[in-house]
Amino acid sequence: MSKINKVVLAYSGGLDTSVIVKWLLENYGCEVICFSADIGQGEELDPLKKKAIETGASKIFIEDLREEFVRDFVFPMLRANAVYEGSYLLGTSIARPLIAKKQIEIAEREKAGAVSHGATGKGNDQVRFELTYYALKPDIKIIAPWREWKLDSRASLVDYAKKHGISVPVTPKKPYSSDRNLFHISFEGGILEDPWAAPPEDMFVLSVSPEKAPSSPTMVEIDYEKGNPVALNGKKMKPVELLAELNRLGGANGVGRVDLVENRFVGMKSRGVYETPGGTILHAAHRAVESITLDREVLHLRDSLVPRYAELVYYGFWFAPEREMLQHMIDESQGNVTGTVKLKLYKGNVSIVGRKAPKSLYNPELATFEKETVYRQADAEGFIKLNALRLRIRKQMGLS
Repeated sequence: MSKINKVVLAYSGGLDTSVIVKWLLENYGCEVICFSADIGQGEELDPLKKKAIETGASKIFIEDLREEFVRDFVFPMLRANAVYEGSYLLGTSIARPLIAKKQIEIAEREKAGAVSHGATGKGNDQVRFELTYYALKPDIKIIAPWREWKLDSRASLVDYAKKHGISVPVTPKKPYSSDRNLFHISFEGGILEDPWAAPPEDMFVLSVSPEKAPSSPTMVEIDYEKGNPVALNGKKMKPVELLAELNRLGGANGVGRVDLVENRFVGMKSRGVYETPGGTILHAAHRAVESITLDREVLHLRDSLVPRYAELVYYGFWFAPEREMLQHMIDESQGNVTGTVKLKLYKGNVSIVGRKAPKSLYNPELATFEKETVYRQADAEGFIKLNALRLRIRKQMGLS
């Protein structure tokens, strides 16, 4: 095996990646360069530079990717209305391809021979990272410590960290792991591994409990242009600003909490708890604009492909040709998805209370129960009989 001169590590500063820095130095004897993507973690990024260097990294890159994250990853996914297994808005899944993409760029710039990540050998993230690495740099060397080392549990990592003087972020007061970005925050592991145990209320970061949300609703209006949200309550906003404000409004009203047991790509079930306040609002709002601007058959065809699109994102195939093909088709459908949605946020719920569009396909003259001259109700008889023909023949033939 050829010697590795440098490795670029996707670094969060958490327990796993802090241990990995020291482990790479011990086991590969190479220079370790850390990379952290700023995709909305906030104050979590502040101590990373000092900690990475103290742990043994030669340098650390902290890149502000927030605008690219929302514009080029979150918004395209929202245009597709992607939801995995009926509940999960894919907040962690959609972040990984961007992190891996930038990691490869840094590896090429620094002439590093390998990249590394802290994803476990049981999870989805190892797949998401590595599919992106290979898609963008087919000959890259990947070091996945969780598949190599003899540290077989979080407890053994804690022991290793203490032995090497590495501060440990997992404590008895926070017996679970979390992952945050501008779109959501996820929680898993520890006390959450029991699917019968309710998550502790003090765990949540972005939202209040619906019970403690205000007793009066919050009304919001969101303007869309070609499938993308562009303004909130009449004020034009950039993607990051708009999503951040919806996170605030949604969180204050208890919106966006999800607790589910999902099917991982590697074959096991996993319990995850998520907060996605802004994303929950935007998902509902986008569907409302589409309801009056998309042709019925286009809408139904697109919806039939949503589970497949969501799977591709969840599994890590963001840079795969089939995801890109679906994206082109979906974006083609968004040309007339322009309009305004009025929503009510109240105690964990998002309700659509109004929608309008300059090219609305909703025609009150056709939909009315009052007298009109466009639609002849008598025409429905032949339409129904033609659609019933095969059913009648089947029954007449005695088929069940």
